[in-house]
Amino acid sequence: MKTLMTAAAPLALALALAAPAALAQSAAPEAAPRSTAETMFKATTLNLSAFGETRVAPDMASISLGVMTEAKTAAEALTANAARMNAVMATFARAGIPAKDIQTSNLSVNPQYRYVENQAPLLIGYQVSNQVTIVVRDLKKLGAAVDASVNAGANQVNGISFGLSGPAAAETAAREAAVKALLAKADLYARATGYRVARLITLSEGGGYAPQPPVPMVAMAMRSDMAEKASPISGGELSVRIDVNASFELVR
Repeated sequence: MKTLMTAAAPLALALALAAPAALAQSAAPEAAPRSTAETMFKATTLNLSAFGETRVAPDMASISLGVMTEAKTAAEALTANAARMNAVMATFARAGIPAKDIQTSNLSVNPQYRYVENQAPLLIGYQVSNQVTIVVRDLKKLGAAVDASVNAGANQVNGISFGLSGPAAAETAAREAAVKALLAKADLYARATGYRVARLITLSEGGGYAPQPPVPMVAMAMRSDMAEKASPISGGELSVRIDVNASFELVR
């Protein structure tokens, strides 16, 4: 009897230890969540792009203009340039353009040479150029401001660009148009291939408002008989475009 009890104890202990392991093996492990990349790979997906665009009238303009003078010495050229440039700057003040909207964009002093074949270059004088970029926030005053500066001595008008002081509303309208076009395109492709759109997977945006690059203008000295009427300058319209890219999951 003693021998049987001694043999049964190890057997009971072994069964007790084996029970949890057997239960663990019989329980089915939970499936690990699939990654986004795995889900997209196994699903039927559609990758599309679209854009939305709005056109709005500009409400501001930037224009680059200045004074170029020449003289036999650099000092004389600088003195003449400063006198004429001061007169030009005074016209900006009279036109109501604040100092914060006037910025010097270039100031240069360059020697001028005469070149003759088989001879060393001959220095004949100096050229000074002083240019400023001004921002005009009332486009009705733009033509008159340019004319007044030319009459005051500006003889370089290099370029003009139009812009928006607040592009947010135009960008919002372009976004709405872009998304509308994107969803319509996704629905078209899905129906054409016998599927329907189940969900949006990814969405990204590009584009937006970008200031218009300067448009070259012909530089010319204005005659006195032209000063009675302001130069006609038309701002036209600006394009604000938003591009969108998206991935959709399709199901039957």
